[in-house]
Amino acid sequence: MRSWRRVSGIFAAALLTVAVAQAPASAAEYPNPGLVTGDIAVHDPAMVKAADGTYFLFSTGNGIDIRTSPDRTAFRRAGAVFPNGASWAHPFTGGSDNLWAPDVSFHNGRYYLYYSASTFGSRNSAIFLATSTTAQPGSWTNHGVVVQTNNSSDHNAIDPNLVVDAAGAWWLTYGSFWSGIKMVRIDAATGKPANSTRYSLAQRPSSADGAVEAPFIVHRSGYYYLFVSFDHCCRGTSSTYRVMVGRSTSITGPYTDRNGARMTSGGGTEVLATHGNIRGPGHPALMPDTDGWLMAYHYYTSSGSRLGVNLVSWSGGWPTLY
Repeated sequence: MRSWRRVSGIFAAALLTVAVAQAPASAAEYPNPGLVTGDIAVHDPAMVKAADGTYFLFSTGNGIDIRTSPDRTAFRRAGAVFPNGASWAHPFTGGSDNLWAPDVSFHNGRYYLYYSASTFGSRNSAIFLATSTTAQPGSWTNHGVVVQTNNSSDHNAIDPNLVVDAAGAWWLTYGSFWSGIKMVRIDAATGKPANSTRYSLAQRPSSADGAVEAPFIVHRSGYYYLFVSFDHCCRGTSSTYRVMVGRSTSITGPYTDRNGARMTSGGGTEVLATHGNIRGPGHPALMPDTDGWLMAYHYYTSSGSRLGVNLVSWSGGWPTLY
């Protein structure tokens, strides 16, 4: 993602001050994104670092866009996961090859890519799985549907995130609007659900349009942290997306915010929101790197959606960006 590492000097010049850890930051205190260059017009970013140090950035696009970077700063378009299209997803996309919200991770010698197929505002949706040993464009094998919903479902199968718990068990969290964020246990041998049990992790009231989506879970220091996006994306500079978080000692919850409010009752502590020219930041994806935890996200400018990346501080047991 970027070379604004602590040792580089670029990092200090590119970012604003650290948000105060003891209390949620005001919008004026949120840091600007760190320096990134090249092809950074992305939406719904997810990132992984290969053994040779190359960063692979995946994002929403036709066949799922792939960008690479040698230094976490300069990104170039490398191609697509499915350069020949994704006909298997057409029943959910209305015939389009535009696939959403990829989630990438590396396990047992393979890259696992969970991704969404849907149309805007629809619950006729599916999450698919693809794997690769190299992460390169065109190297991916599709393994079919993992979770799907239809227009009579009470939740929506988009925005997947795979997380491995402290005991080594695999879980997939996902969801958008309606009855909120869900989780299912995953069989590590297949990458598919181990059973039909669904856990509810977060939900917002109808007075807020039920607007919660894009879950991402991180485990550290005895807590699972559930990051989500509140409010609305995809409206350009009028987008109201903002990143929220809660934590739990159990991966299946309950997740609560700083004030003890449950995320299943609309709770959440704000991590990042609109500030200055950074409009509607959201769809967070986190990863550890040599200089600390990173959070990638997208935000809007008058020119469209852009990649944002910041480092994450965990001072006081709650995340703040810098």
